[in-house]
Parts: sequence; structure tokens; C-alpha cells
Amino acid sequence: MATSKEFHDYIVENLRKIGEVSTRKMMGEYCVYYQNKLIGDICDNCLFLKPTESVLRMMPDAERDYPYEGSKTQMVVVDDVENTELMTEVLNEMYKELPEPKKKTKKK
Repeated sequence: MATSKEFHDYIVENLRKIGEVSTRKMMGEYCVYYQNKLIGDICDNCLFLKPTESVLRMMPDAERDYPYEGSKTQMVVVDDVENTELMTEVLNEMYKELPEPKKKTKKK
């Protein structure tokens, strides 16, 4: 089941209260970026975050699931995206742990 436009907009609206958030549509689902770093996915009307050390520490009771069939990585399912205080702390700590985005090379 593809993510609805309404759910996508709801997630983005809540995350933009924290900072620079963008998405990229991929096969009916979305990759989610925070300050240009990939933090997770929106799949099947659920927000999934990468299971970084900080996410697992701050959200120890959160459900873990595969965001899509064939995924090799279980991710953390976020149920309370409206909790701006928690999400601010999670995204900011997560940002520190994630690698810098790769520079795109120009094709000749």
C-alpha cells in the first residue's frame, strides 16, 4: 500500500516545526531528509527512522519493523510525531550520528 499524500503532508508539517525537512518520492513511498541527511522513510502510512544509537536510546519501547518488503534493515516506527520536544531531541542527536551526504559529481 502506498503512502497517502495526506499522511505524507501530516508528517512533513510536524517535522518542519523542528527544522529543515524534505522528502523524495520513491516508488509510491518517501525518503525523509533532515538538514540534507537521510533519516528514514515514510512507507505504508508510517514514519520509520534509522535505528541509530540515539534513536534506540531515546525511543527504547518503539516498535521495530521493516519499512518495505525486501528491506534488510528493521527501522524504528514513530507513533508520536506530534511530540515536538521528543522529535527535536531525536532528530538533532540522530543528525550528529549520520554521515555527511555524499557530494554529487557532475556528469560530463
